[in-house]
Amino acid sequence: MNSPQFLSVRTVARTLLGVVTISSHLLAADLPPLPARQDIPMAGPETDGPYAPRTIVPGGVVVPLYPTDSPMLNLERVHEAEVYGSYSPPSLGYVVNIHNPSIEFHAGNGSLNTGAAIIVAAGGGHNVLNIVGEGADVVGYFASRGISTILLRNRLRKDGYEPKTDGVYDMQQAIKLVRAYADEWNIDPEKIGVLGFSAGAELCAGAGLFYEDFDVAQNQAGNPLKDVSSRPDFIGLIYPGPSPFFNGGEVAIPRDAPPAFFAGPAWGDWIHALWSTEYFTALLNDGVPNVEIHLYARGVHPGDRGKAGQAPATAGITSRDGVAFGRWQERYIDWLDDLGFMAKPGVITRAALDVAANLERDNPLEVMRERRAERERAAAAKAD
Repeated sequence: MNSPQFLSVRTVARTLLGVVTISSHLLAADLPPLPARQDIPMAGPETDGPYAPRTIVPGGVVVPLYPTDSPMLNLERVHEAEVYGSYSPPSLGYVVNIHNPSIEFHAGNGSLNTGAAIIVAAGGGHNVLNIVGEGADVVGYFASRGISTILLRNRLRKDGYEPKTDGVYDMQQAIKLVRAYADEWNIDPEKIGVLGFSAGAELCAGAGLFYEDFDVAQNQAGNPLKDVSSRPDFIGLIYPGPSPFFNGGEVAIPRDAPPAFFAGPAWGDWIHALWSTEYFTALLNDGVPNVEIHLYARGVHPGDRGKAGQAPATAGITSRDGVAFGRWQERYIDWLDDLGFMAKPGVITRAALDVAANLERDNPLEVMRERRAERERAAAAKAD
């Protein structure tokens, strides 16, 4: 076996690799320099009029959220251009200086069209909008499943806005606007949901609770959207920031509250997991139908420094080195399918049927408390 004609597989592989490497170097030396990258998104110019947002993903349709004279806008700054930043130049990473908030529509695969549409709110701690890693990356994923994607460019705390009001208003207005364009965009108006990452999930949380107040406030003469509902048909919160239920906050839950999906790491991102469970538990205790939660053993919050052996601190739908958390989006699609959102347009969803059947539901927690009180009263009476 030591004869020269018996070379090991490893030796042969190394020899072939060396030949390929040498050949590639020789070939590259004979080639012209590579051209510059194309289609890197660039912010639009500043003009005297309201800023005109540009697409983040090629092929999108960008629509400002509000009329140019809307009292919802800061009219002194609405003309300012957005500022694009990068975590890995020259690729776009985030957007700041958003004073003319907008939505960017991308249609799902027409031959697979479900009629479902998801408005995506990126994270960034309300300081930046990580619209690429937590927005642009999902466009193709959803499109290949017949789902349209709408990227929300909402106003930020860093630029002088309050996320609990201005940011949530932007999401609520986006829902109205998408629903109003449902026919033009081949969307089922009863299959419009929201999906938020981290800080963006806070906007989804508010949108899933306060739609009645927003609709009443916007029911003004001259508002073309005054009769359009801002209620999302489903909400998704991925490693969310604090919700209105944070630290024991008491919030009235609408009787027709939409189903909600939660996902994120647990031990490696415990504070966001805690915020998930606060909201999830409040909905579960109230008897809201079809709430689902996935907290994964391994994983960290995007941008955090992970411990040894943890998955990479990446965002959105990245694989995270193959750990289970990297497949949360598959569970999300399973949930949508389970509730009927993946069926053909015009078919009433399981989610809508369950909401309608539970409008008069009793709060399960209150029922348990009352039953416990009855048992205690009965025991006390028997003791007497």
